[in-house]
Amino acid sequence: MKNYKDLIVWKKAHAFVLTAYKTSKSFPKEEQYNLTSQLRRAATSIPTNLAEGCGKFTQRDFASYLQNALGSSMEVEYLTFLSFELGYLEIDNFKRMDSGINEVKAMLISLLTKVRKEDTVKKK
Repeated sequence: MKNYKDLIVWKKAHAFVLTAYKTSKSFPKEEQYNLTSQLRRAATSIPTNLAEGCGKFTQRDFASYLQNALGSSMEVEYLTFLSFELGYLEIDNFKRMDSGINEVKAMLISLLTKVRKEDTVKKK
């Protein structure tokens, strides 16, 4: 069991959620229950899965939550692109968000690889 607040990737993901909420405030009202909600839920899912996974006792269980967080990061990447394509995000905001989510994705992949490797080593 780990403290999720000690994970740098959790801190980055949490910061991204705050950015997603702030940025999506300007989305059209008709998107409130569609794109805005979906983007916010997917973004929130990343640090939430990290927090929940840290409460598990095995590396395999933790890896499962990391995989879920990675899936949500892919969803967020697409939703920010869609928001940009629809004209809801200015280019600067899109670039900032795209860079942020890609950093989180890279960190998740790195951590997932490490956790899976540790799990494999423990089994030998």
